Amino acid sequence: MEKLTFYALSAPEKLDRIGAYLSERLSRDVSRHRYGYVCIAMEALDQLLMACHCQSINLFVESFLKMVAKLLESEKPNLQILGTNSFVKFANIEEDTPSYHRSYDFFVSRFSEMCHSSYEDMEIRTKIRMAGIKGLQGVVRKTVNDELQANIWDPQHMDKIVPSLLYNLQNIEETESRSPSPLQSADKEKESPAELAERCLRELLGRAAYGNIKNAIKPVLMHLDNHSLWEPKVFAIQCFKIIMYSIQPQHSHLVIQQLLSHLDANSKSAATVRAGIVEVLSEAAVIAATGSVGPTVLEVFNTLLRQLRLSIDYELTGSYDSAGNVGTKIIKEHEERMFQEAVIKTIGSFASTLPAYQRSEVMLFIMGKVPLPSMHHPMEPVKPGENRNRLMQIMLLKSLLQVSLGFQCSNMLTALPSSFLDPLLSSTLMEDAELRLFVLEILVSLIDRHDNRHKFSTISTVPDIAVLKLKVDKCSRQDTLFMKKHSQQLYRHIYLSCNDPCNVQAHYEALYALLVMISIELANEEVVVDLIRLVLAVQDLALNNEDNLPAYNRCALHALCAAYLNLISQLTTVPAFCQHIHEVIEMRKKEGPYLLPEDIFVEKPRWSKSVDQIDTELLFLQSKVSEVLGGSGYNSDRLSTPYVPQLTDEDRLSKRKSIGETISLQVEVESRNSPEKEEKAPAEEITFETLKKAIVDSVAVEEQERERRRQVVEKFQKAPFEEIAAHCGARASLLQSKLNQIFELTIRPPPSPSGTITAAYGQPQNHSIPVYEMKFPDLCVY
Repeated sequence: MEKLTFYALSAPEKLDRIGAYLSERLSRDVSRHRYGYVCIAMEALDQLLMACHCQSINLFVESFLKMVAKLLESEKPNLQILGTNSFVKFANIEEDTPSYHRSYDFFVSRFSEMCHSSYEDMEIRTKIRMAGIKGLQGVVRKTVNDELQANIWDPQHMDKIVPSLLYNLQNIEETESRSPSPLQSADKEKESPAELAERCLRELLGRAAYGNIKNAIKPVLMHLDNHSLWEPKVFAIQCFKIIMYSIQPQHSHLVIQQLLSHLDANSKSAATVRAGIVEVLSEAAVIAATGSVGPTVLEVFNTLLRQLRLSIDYELTGSYDSAGNVGTKIIKEHEERMFQEAVIKTIGSFASTLPAYQRSEVMLFIMGKVPLPSMHHPMEPVKPGENRNRLMQIMLLKSLLQVSLGFQCSNMLTALPSSFLDPLLSSTLMEDAELRLFVLEILVSLIDRHDNRHKFSTISTVPDIAVLKLKVDKCSRQDTLFMKKHSQQLYRHIYLSCNDPCNVQAHYEALYALLVMISIELANEEVVVDLIRLVLAVQDLALNNEDNLPAYNRCALHALCAAYLNLISQLTTVPAFCQHIHEVIEMRKKEGPYLLPEDIFVEKPRWSKSVDQIDTELLFLQSKVSEVLGGSGYNSDRLSTPYVPQLTDEDRLSKRKSIGETISLQVEVESRNSPEKEEKAPAEEITFETLKKAIVDSVAVEEQERERRRQVVEKFQKAPFEEIAAHCGARASLLQSKLNQIFELTIRPPPSPSGTITAAYGQPQNHSIPVYEMKFPDLCVY
């Protein structure tokens, strides 16, 4: 062997003949079952290959690969393993000269086939599979970075390589019954096929360029589909964790886009399959947080929301086929509900990876999808007591709540624009109690930027708020501007929400948390005053009971006011204010415990039905509060003024109205607010004749308008230029005279030291010449 190697190195032009001779000998020995000679010939080829790196090695490599292929075609496992080992050694060699015509198609196919070996003996089967995985690894290493080689990223190759690796990753089998020793476990030969397949898959994905990700991911999705591996979803999540941690971070959004496209393609698959894909998406989004969801953020959320809508349709119709044909797959409602919850969780996972500005865009996008009651969103009942719009409202608001969790921004004015807050706040007045609760929780989550919400999960009169360890920052200028713009709107909706007879304990807890969060996060001195006025107005609401609230709701409002005033008094740190609140609470403990949260907001609430007559000492008095706070520098005039919400048309329409009533009221309000109301005659009876007359009149009006336009066009086309110029000049002169009159009335310049100057209409006045009357020279005339 040493002499042969020396000869090959000294006469490299003979390498191709040496390779051809050894190849011929090896073929003959394989066919005659002389396996000892086969091993000797293969060893000789290996050593020559490792020693020689001259330019003429390409022809020798052809002979070498021909012999490896011969061994791999053999039915003997030992020969297959021998051929694979030789190929792996060859794959690790860096060749000096490129090869333009070498093909590895056979090796990809054969190694993939070995990966799926079903040999009877388990130990030999494991060795064959491991040899196949090592062979695929060798092919990848040899071709992936060489542009002149066959493109290993082509679908024809990826569709064989990736499923072969996943098959071994999926079928974890112990190669030995006993646990290996530390020396054996360190040895690569004792590595299991699953571990080797995972290592090879990571290496493959780690080498993938931007344009190759799609071809590498598609076979994974097809494999999971073909083997029904989405339903247990454990293996699918494991696969995509490997993928997400192996690829380059900037390629993460490509994987997510592939998953979204696959979800769309499986939109009519079973709910469990879709739920598995969505769970994988959720895990992938968490891992991709270091990278990005990609440039198409809204497209991601649009796809998920579309799947949510389809799932609701499936749940209501009971079939994937909208026509409801016989033989279509039956939908299980509980599976669709599980899928919907999975989608909502995934929306939250994606949102958690986004910066504040993108998250506010997503919230605005989702809010735009919520079907709010109006003339443009009629409800479509499908089952008794259920409708698509209500389910969509619930699911979208749940999604919005997930997105809002952990939302933090320095400038709430830009993060929460009016286009988002207006429809959100109008939802607090909807009839559905569940929807209103979601909206209140969303508002609390948006305002809470220091994670104080969990400290106010229950309503209570805390003797000392120091135990809560609240995180409070000084109100910033941006927060002050936000409250100046939206505070009255917030107060109005809180007040009206308190007045709803359908409220339960959860609603009062959310309202309490909202008041507290505004006080902690957004309050300056003016806001504190307004919040105290608001809460005292809520107390009056419970006292007067103009809307006939149940006794429990009235007691709950009194308890809510007590809990909030107890907290705000300690935040303001005004001793006299704290003392007044403390005295009223102590008096209630003795004579009216049903007016405190400790008796109302419990599992078995204890309230009194006789809440019409409440002693004055059990109430928080506006005059007393105004007096004690006014002495500490607060605006006593404003404090002594009772809060009265300014009801808008939206509030009147939204509060406990059906859709039909809403539409009729909208028409009534529009007509009532129109300036022509006084001029309108009493409504006449609508008959066939009046409708016919209206149609004919409208046609006549259109004809007159068309004729007037024709005359104007004809005039400008046929009239002389002087006539047109005179007409336009007259209009310009009229406009200028009107402007002069307006300026004369509005502008009063200071007196001129130069004396009296005659103004525009011949009236002598003692003032300087206005700018618009100054005569400037003509600079240039062409």
